[in-house]
Amino acid sequence: MLWLDPYGRDHHPRCCSVWMAGAGVKPGTVFGEIDDFSFHVVRDPVHIHDLNATTLHLLGIDHTKLTYRFAGRDYRLTDVHGKAVKGALS
Repeated sequence: MLWLDPYGRDHHPRCCSVWMAGAGVKPGTVFGEIDDFSFHVVRDPVHIHDLNATTLHLLGIDHTKLTYRFAGRDYRLTDVHGKAVKGALS
């Protein structure tokens, strides 16, 4: 079973929590929800590309223009995905 795979002590690879404040984050907002055992997202999942795009947006950086060159190709932190999570922004 997938949930019995050894991920290490106190590691839950399917979900995590991030606390954000200031810089245009909507005060008192809880976005998303996990189950009682902290194993699965049950409401409003946010992909890591969306979290990165939201953080860059709060810093005033357009994530679609932030690139770095590696092995002859331009890469973005948010890859070809990523949209700022409007529900978390004020």
